[in-house]
Amino acid sequence: MSSTLEQSVGRFLESLSGERRLSVHTSDAYRRDLASLLDYCATQGVDSWRRLDAQHLRGFAAWNHRRGLSPRSVQRRLSAARSLFRYLLREGELANDPSADVQAPRSRKRLPVTLDVDMMSRLLEFRTDDRLGVRDKAIMELFYSSGLRLAELLGLDLADLDLRDRTARVLGKGSKTRIVPVGRHATAALQAWLAERGAIAKPDESAVFVGVGGRRLGPRIVQRRIARWARLRGLPEHVHPHMFRHSFASHLIEWGADLRSVQ
Repeated sequence: MSSTLEQSVGRFLESLSGERRLSVHTSDAYRRDLASLLDYCATQGVDSWRRLDAQHLRGFAAWNHRRGLSPRSVQRRLSAARSLFRYLLREGELANDPSADVQAPRSRKRLPVTLDVDMMSRLLEFRTDDRLGVRDKAIMELFYSSGLRLAELLGLDLADLDLRDRTARVLGKGSKTRIVPVGRHATAALQAWLAERGAIAKPDESAVFVGVGGRRLGPRIVQRRIARWARLRGLPEHVHPHMFRHSFASHLIEWGADLRSVQ
């Protein structure tokens, strides 16, 4: 391995400690990542930073990936290399940044967590012995029936519901309005809630879903109530409103719906 490369890395690491006052943990991470770059340069016969090019760096990323590193870890190693190259440019040891046209591999997106059909059935099949329970059941049934976002559900006004036609008018992202179907179970749950709503809603409140103060519900209350019902029903997952939307889409596809239509 070239002592010149090692010396440059050593000076760079010293500059990190002196100029940027990084923690020992962060400095050690830089040291490990750049040690990997030095090892790769040795395998390629690169003994000067000026001989390192974009193709070498792409090979460095692939070399790390073949050794079992995750895309996120490869991204971190390339980021350390870029920081080194910026230092070398500043010090006059490089004329061009070899990483300028090199893209890090994308991290694989996590698939959204969903509830299977049995879990969803267990969550929704509960007796509503009080007014808030009736409301919560209507909220969850509507989430699952229509794939609504939390903000869309909270923004619903009485005038947006047409339970005879079993539809709801929703104001979505970008202020776009769409009509969504409301399933049979959700329609029944909404009818039960609307029969109770007048007892707590303020006379001038237009929101479908209101709290004990008679005003439109806020997101935190809905999140807490859904999490509470999930615990009471013995579900292992932390259940949140957006999980209904993903479960709705997943179950439609399982039952044969066209992917493009679901999207």
